[in-house]
This record gives sequence, structure tokens and C-alpha cells, in this order.
Amino acid sequence: MTSLGSLDAAREVVSGLLVGGVRRVVVCPGSRSAPLAYALAEAEGRGLLELVVRIDERVGGFTALGAALSSGRPTAVLTTSGTAVGNLLPAVMEANHAEVPLIVLSADRPEELHGTGANQTTEQLDLFGEHVRFATSVAAGESPSSAVRTALSAASGLLPGVPSGPAQLNVCFREPLVPADGWAPPAGAWEQPPSEGFAYRRPAVAALGGLPPRRTVVMAGHGAGPLAEAFAAAHGLPLLAEPSSNARFGSHAVGPYRVLLDAHPGEGIERVVLFGRPTLSRPVTALLARADVETALFHPRPVAWFEEGRRREQLIADLDELSEFAGRGAEGWLDTWLLAGAAAQEAMDRVLAAAPLSGPRLAQLVWQNAHGQLVLGSSNGIRDVDLAASPATEPGSRVFANRGLAGIDGTVSTATGLWLGNRVDTTLFLGDLTFLHDAGGLLLGTGEAEPSLRIVVLNDAGGAIFGLLEHGRVGGDGASAGAAAAVERLFGTPHKADLRALAAAYGVRHTVVRTTAEAAAALAAPRTGGREIIEARVDRAGLRGLHARVRAAVAESVAPQHRFGYR
Repeated sequence: MTSLGSLDAAREVVSGLLVGGVRRVVVCPGSRSAPLAYALAEAEGRGLLELVVRIDERVGGFTALGAALSSGRPTAVLTTSGTAVGNLLPAVMEANHAEVPLIVLSADRPEELHGTGANQTTEQLDLFGEHVRFATSVAAGESPSSAVRTALSAASGLLPGVPSGPAQLNVCFREPLVPADGWAPPAGAWEQPPSEGFAYRRPAVAALGGLPPRRTVVMAGHGAGPLAEAFAAAHGLPLLAEPSSNARFGSHAVGPYRVLLDAHPGEGIERVVLFGRPTLSRPVTALLARADVETALFHPRPVAWFEEGRRREQLIADLDELSEFAGRGAEGWLDTWLLAGAAAQEAMDRVLAAAPLSGPRLAQLVWQNAHGQLVLGSSNGIRDVDLAASPATEPGSRVFANRGLAGIDGTVSTATGLWLGNRVDTTLFLGDLTFLHDAGGLLLGTGEAEPSLRIVVLNDAGGAIFGLLEHGRVGGDGASAGAAAAVERLFGTPHKADLRALAAAYGVRHTVVRTTAEAAAALAAPRTGGREIIEARVDRAGLRGLHARVRAAVAESVAPQHRFGYR
């Protein structure tokens, strides 16, 4: 068998990626990966794909993840050997649990250099363990074609019983790693196909008849999709939808469901129909755990986020069977929820309007003004939207969030990748720590495409979410000075980072807002292309008290005639 030269092997890899539908590759520079970089440059020059260059592998991994999410296509990220590959682990873990077709192209030293102490040589093949659907190593000189086909099939969910997700192709290269003298890529370039933008298309749900009346609610967790909204509407049932479900809209959606469940835990609910993966609130977790409430999870295909037999819900794959389980809304059941939701929303809005600018109030403004794509950071950002954002008649944007593992890392890079995937205006809403964690995601090399990205940073100089959890009691009112200081240092993680200076260093426009009026004006302003940061400076000291006032106002607003009073 003839041994392939490094550049020829790299060209086979690129050819296989193109056949498998890859149209975008994030390249992190390195020497051992050079054959693939040169081969990719040739393909881009022929207009076959787009290259995106990032110097930080963690940034590169999340950028590729975002592009795969928005485009729906498998997207690859290329690294050299050594620690470069390890930096992809957070993105690979998220892609695993979120079922994102991320292709890891890791370059490696040839077999004869392993175990010798050669520079940048380590065991890379099983680095990602069970987080990848498939991993293989192609020896130097061997044809990679078969391995590329299998990796793409695994990543795209084409293997029987295996959900889509990340795959690793580890390719070993011997020197020479560069083309012969006189090499130059073709002079053309990839042209991004025109994007259709975001357009809501309502799924069809069959007309109903003869179903028994039941007090059922439809719960739409992350990734549920508009089918959850259509199902709730067809069955006359209240819809409790998380923001990243992409089902939080329509005439049956109850925006403040979380505080209603908190004030009146599961009152009157007999059954729950679950679409997607709920991840945001303890009242929902408590409802799904109740032994006296029957639950069913729509489960038409294998998913990566749970193992069968580990959840208590009945798994139902057929919509007709799900309809029989759900029934139709009992008389007055939907109206009871909608009236309670309207009263609770009005009470919450009153409390937020009377207070200084806060996370929940900013979340409302972001939700109202976002168009195209909306990315919600983990921690308080997505929870503020879930708490306070009122559902619209139809969705104004397609919502994304890294809820596979709900980490705060890579969020700026994910949002950038989401724009790269389809060139749709993108808004990112996140906290200051989430922003600072991925500040390197703002770095764009000269000549790299600049996204139309509005980054809204809620800057309360630390980790406000911990003040809303048990730690807020440990270090709150009545705590000793030592306890309060320890909680603030360990969980509040205060800082004095200058976001204006950071934005200037990366060449990003920056605006500071301090009041609700200023925030509303900044968010309503027309988009002018490129990147901008809207920094909302707020004080987190009173956040726990604000949430308490919201809960009290909601509990008082839901009068007996609006209660779920089926005892």
C-alpha cells in the first residue's frame, strides 16, 4: 500500500468533510496541524467552505459549536497537538449533552514519536472519553477517508440509536508538513449563502375529539421547540415554557408560571406533559417530582441528556398516545391559569417598575427588543428572562442557550459562532462574570468576519445568583461579619474590571446604562452592524429583597377567584 504524504492525507480529510456537509471550519493555528490548514485554505479558495481563525482553542471550540447550532450543519474545529486539544473539552462536553454535531480535528505526532518525550506529544485519542460519539486515530501515511465518513455519520446522528453529537478525528502527520515551493491557494473565496432569517412555522397538530377533560399543564423545557406550543393550543392547556424552549409564545403561554408554582405549588395539577429538558427552576423540579402528579415526556428519539430508566416520567413517542395522556383542558382550567398569569405579571411589573434598574427588568427589555437570534447566558441571565419576560403572540427571535451543561464558559464565542452559522443579527444577554470568563472571545484577527452582535452585560460586579440561593441566607441579614465576608469572597467574587477599557482594547463599541429609561433607549436603537456592548450597571445588594417583594406581590395578586381552586 502506498503511503500518503501529509498534504495528500489532509486533502482527503477535507474532501470527506465536504461530502459530509461541512461548510465551515474553525482553525486554531499550529505547526503539526499545518497540512490540514493548507488543504482547508485550498478548499476555501475554491469557494467550497469558510475558514474562521481563532488563536484560543477554547474560543474556537465554542465558536464552532455556535455555528453548528444555528446552521444545523456539522461544523469542525482544527487544533494542533498537545494541550491545544485539551482546551476543546468544555465545548465537547456541551456538544455532547446538547447533541451538537461538532467535529474535532486534532493533529498528532506519528506513532514513532509517542512515548519518546517528543515535544507536544501526548495520548489524544481517548481524551474526550464518553463525551464523543466516535473517536479514531488515523496513522501517518494511511488514508483517512473511511474514518472521516464514520465520524460525520456519528456526529450527524446517522448511526442507529445514537443521538447526534461530537466526534473526534485524530490525524497523525509526518514531516514535511508544508507544501512544495511555489504553493498558493486559489484566489477565490467562500460566499455565504443568503440567510432566510428567522421565521416561525407552526407545526401541525391533528384536530382533537373525544378526549377526557383533565387538569394538565404542558411544560416546555430547553429545546422543546414550537411543537409544545402547538400541542398546548390544540388541547386547550396552559403552557409553561422556559425561554430556550422556543415555545414561549402564543395565547396559552403563562409567563410568570415559576412564581405561580412557587406561591401555589402544583395546586390543582393532575398531569404534566413535558417537551424538552427543563433546567431552570426548583418549583418546576418539585412539580415533576410529585408522586401525586402523573407526568409524560415526549420522547420520539434517543437523546443525550438522560439515560432511559433514570427519570420518572412515562416516555411516549407517539403524539396520538400523548394526546390520550394529556386529555383536553377541563372546563375553566385554561382560563384560571391565564387569569392568574395576567394578575401575577401585572403585580411583578409594578414591583420592577418601582425599583432601580435590575436584572429582571433588563431581561424584559432585552426580550422585547431582540430580533433574529437571542442568546441567553447561564446563571441569572436566562433565569431573569424566565421570571419576568411576558410571552408574545408570536416569537420575535430564535433563542439559544448553552443548557447542555449550563456552564458560563464560552458564551461570547458561542454567540459569535451562532452569527457565523447564518449571518442573522444576534443579541447576547449575560452577566458580568460570564462575559469576563470568555472575554477572549472578543478577539478577531485582522480580516476575520465581524458579527452583527449586540452584547448586553448585566454588570453587578460579581455573582448575584448565589445571593438568591442558600448562600444568601448564610451571608445575609443577621450573619456575622466573618460569614458575610466569606460568602462574598467565595461566591460573590467581587471585581473592579473596567468593561469600557476592555471593549476598547478589542475594538468594540461600548455604552453604559444605569436606569431603565437609558436601557430601553439603548436597546430600541437601530442596529448598525458590527459589535457593540451595552453595559447595564446595577447594584446586586438588594436583589434578594427584590425577589422577595415580587413573590409577595404575586401571592397577593392571585385572588381566590383566580386560584387553581380544584381541591
